[in-house]
Amino acid sequence: MPEMAAKLTITASTQRSELMSRIRSKNTGPELAVRQMLHAMGLRFRLHRRDLAGKPDIVLPRHKLAIFVHGCFWHQHANCRLASKPKTRTEYWEPKLSGNVRRDEEARVSLASLGWGVEVIWECVIRDREQLAGRLQGISQSLVSKSLIKHNGGISFAAGDGVSLADADK
Repeated sequence: MPEMAAKLTITASTQRSELMSRIRSKNTGPELAVRQMLHAMGLRFRLHRRDLAGKPDIVLPRHKLAIFVHGCFWHQHANCRLASKPKTRTEYWEPKLSGNVRRDEEARVSLASLGWGVEVIWECVIRDREQLAGRLQGISQSLVSKSLIKHNGGISFAAGDGVSLADADK
């Protein structure tokens, strides 16, 4: 019987290792979904700028905005059902996950001190396409209004004035 338990452990360990090796840090499904929507909205961006703290997933240099696409588990999204804590090997997982959260905060503070805006888009939001579209539309509208105020000497436009994102990019 002990041989069987050892065999199961090895098999489970091998399978777990194979699964973990498939987890990427760049060009993930959620990141691609965000990029596709941003591009469809007319926003142009750079990817994974190594010269910025935390290597943001998406960077809009024109607007000085860094966007991080975070997995709820890996970055421990507060009060999210996808951010469960592992019950096994807690001595490994606890420092790893809390280290991710600490580095995220350090990157956010560093970018903000350089005058960059920081947005975090969580995996749970991305799973709901309508919610993601609303979140990105809000970011886009914020960029448009900041751009119009900056480029038009403080003149602001009310909603419904016919000003669109395409107008702000001109």
